[in-house]
Amino acid sequence: MTNSFAGTPDMVVDLRSDTVTRPSAEMLKTMMNAPVGDMVFGDDPSVNLLEAYAAELFAMEDSIYCPSGTMTNQIAIRVHTSPGDEVICSKLAHIYLYEGGGMACNSGAQAALIDTPDGTFTVDDVAAAVNPVDVHKARTRLVSVENTVNRGAGACWDFEEIQKIGLFCRENHLAYHLDGARLFNALSVSGLKPSDYGNVFDTISICLSKGLGAPVGSVLLGSSEFIYEAKRVRKVLGGYMRQAGYIAAAGMFALKNNTQRISDDHRHARMIAESLAECNWVSSVSPVCSNIIIFRTSEGIEAQHATEIMKLSGILVHPVGKDEIRMVTHLDVDEAMVKYTCETLPGLF
Repeated sequence: MTNSFAGTPDMVVDLRSDTVTRPSAEMLKTMMNAPVGDMVFGDDPSVNLLEAYAAELFAMEDSIYCPSGTMTNQIAIRVHTSPGDEVICSKLAHIYLYEGGGMACNSGAQAALIDTPDGTFTVDDVAAAVNPVDVHKARTRLVSVENTVNRGAGACWDFEEIQKIGLFCRENHLAYHLDGARLFNALSVSGLKPSDYGNVFDTISICLSKGLGAPVGSVLLGSSEFIYEAKRVRKVLGGYMRQAGYIAAAGMFALKNNTQRISDDHRHARMIAESLAECNWVSSVSPVCSNIIIFRTSEGIEAQHATEIMKLSGILVHPVGKDEIRMVTHLDVDEAMVKYTCETLPGLF
């Protein structure tokens, strides 16, 4: 097969991730006008407002603002566990695959991996993964869920199963953490409220720089006692900032203005997935639940090569395996870009 495209692409469509979004004019104006102070001294009003608003939104006692979702996840693991403890999570979990070995490096904890195709699992899977009380075994301390599942093609969890796991954790004295990097995508699909999740989990990490479109930042939510300890870990990890209110204001703008439109991203993802399904150079497309598309290239076409061919046509994507490619829709991908993508993909090979 050969690429049929030659010349300059008509447009550039960046589908590498929903982290590539840039602040809108309205968000930039909000940032420029944000009142700021010194976050370390606790007197940055924009940071304090964001933390209070997020805690209220999720019906949780307190929260802290951090530079990244990796940091909020790693803080949660550090506070919930002691060195030598074990964390139950999916083999596809971000905390396991994409946080630089932070679970081991920062907390001295190891992972008990649950193997399912899309990264979701059941309460029975959790029960089977819990270690017995045995000096030869690591202590099971924490269960971590990721919703939506990045590496699981944006899979959304069954909330009833989330609740069952939560009950199991309470009955067995296990901490329960949610990596909610794309939780607002899951909320858009289910119609549930943030407080529904706040009533189930001990801690929740939410990312403001993905589907919500802020340039940087994540929030970690939990009890007041937990957040006090989390602040100590944030300090150790270098997560305190100074006049962070400028970026916190962007996060607040995102929470108040960019949650309702997320369904557009899901619709766009389905449109692109339907186009991919018609391509003779694509062997399969994972079911699309939210804004992430993962597909496999046909035999003889490596993902890296296909990525380069797509780039020539102005379509930027991210290879996630030898024959797997990920696309992610977001607020900077409009209807015209989706139409261009759908029309261009079938003729690439």
